[in-house]
Amino acid sequence: MPHFLIVTVYFLVILGIMVLVHEFGHFAAAKLCGVRVEAFSIGMGKRLFGWVHNGTDYKVCMLPIGGYVKMTGETEMEMIQTSPTETETVAQAGGDTGNFNTKPRWQRMIIAFAGPIANFILAIVIFTGIAHYHHETVEWLQSRSEVDYVTANGAAAKTGIQAGDSVVQFADVENPTWQDIDMHGGLKQNLTVPFAYVHNGTRVDSTIPVNFTGGPEDFDSEDLGLIPRFQGGPIVVQDIPDATSPAAQAGLQAGDTLLALDGHTFHSALATRAYLKDGNGKPVTLTILHGGSTRNVSIKPLASAGKNGAEDYTIGFAPVLPPVVTTRQPMALALKTGWQDFTKSSLLIFDVLGGMFKHQVSVRNLSGPVGIAQQVGLAQSMGTWKVLELMAGISLNLGIFNLLPMPVLDGGMILFLLIESVMRRDVNAEVKERIYQAAFVCILIFAAFVIFNDITKLSIFTHKPS
Repeated sequence: MPHFLIVTVYFLVILGIMVLVHEFGHFAAAKLCGVRVEAFSIGMGKRLFGWVHNGTDYKVCMLPIGGYVKMTGETEMEMIQTSPTETETVAQAGGDTGNFNTKPRWQRMIIAFAGPIANFILAIVIFTGIAHYHHETVEWLQSRSEVDYVTANGAAAKTGIQAGDSVVQFADVENPTWQDIDMHGGLKQNLTVPFAYVHNGTRVDSTIPVNFTGGPEDFDSEDLGLIPRFQGGPIVVQDIPDATSPAAQAGLQAGDTLLALDGHTFHSALATRAYLKDGNGKPVTLTILHGGSTRNVSIKPLASAGKNGAEDYTIGFAPVLPPVVTTRQPMALALKTGWQDFTKSSLLIFDVLGGMFKHQVSVRNLSGPVGIAQQVGLAQSMGTWKVLELMAGISLNLGIFNLLPMPVLDGGMILFLLIESVMRRDVNAEVKERIYQAAFVCILIFAAFVIFNDITKLSIFTHKPS
């Protein structure tokens, strides 16, 4: 099957599961509260197939772009003015007790909350399942932020931090991992944030400017001039891909250990490249361990194109990659890890939303169906566990997005119900209908913008001629 069709199938299945879980949350809460559910739909538009049971039409529709639960009285045209004190009167007078709007406001809030909560539960379950069956730990990325090298002209160098020091605060995060620095740094573009490190056992508090180009996903600690310590030991050569490279000419072989460059010990190829770049490609002396014996050799780095088109320098070897440990956590520990992943991802989403509100993060970084499909394709190429991880992230995003206090979304309904609870009467139905109509138009415009944004980020539009 062509890759495009495989990705499409994955995308539709993931989207279908997300919608099914979200709408089932509303459905289950509505049933518990005694609300009549007229339709449970996966997809929008024309009905393709389904069945009717106990007055509910369970159906799959033509357009796989969402879904809905239709409850009696839920639409604005069917709304009846009912306050909490009037609900009993409606029931006693023979009114329709299955109507959504005859229920107390606290029950209607529960129904509105139930969809996002179902998405949150799904995210936690997936995160927990991943931790229990396939918990991957990239040790350098998820451990304390020990520095391997500080680039000469980077922002970090101005703070006084040195190789061997550890970052203990970045922005609002105390004792961050390198993963924390990469994620939160991408949301602080063009800002100066708190920064602290430990040098010789003493904490040094400072600030650091976060200046880089591109989206949040393009940021990493190298943009600050900080090169992480990838591993405890020195670099081991895995392969010499090019027989004409400086490494090959110097006699470097697979299995050799690179003990030092000009007397400096490094723990990743990234650190060696940063050092070579600071030296503008001048010759360096390598200290190599081969077959139990040590030798020094002088070598001239090779110039190449680096990040953002800047000149870079390499020696020409492929290192043994840093260790990635995969374990199966006991269920109790997996639950704790799943909750930690859920809360960390949630806080990051709120940071993104806050950054957009403060004009620190561009709305162009939002992804719609096209962008999500691209992420699905990338995750699918990396294996089932990455697909599940993406599913958890999408479910979490869907739950939080639906809680935004905007009419048409669940959060908008909750906001109206809170306002009405304070007022102790319903908002005028005509006013509410006008607000919903305006909000619906805004949602359509926003959706069109996000889809257009996704399309313009496709490689056929972003490719630059060489």
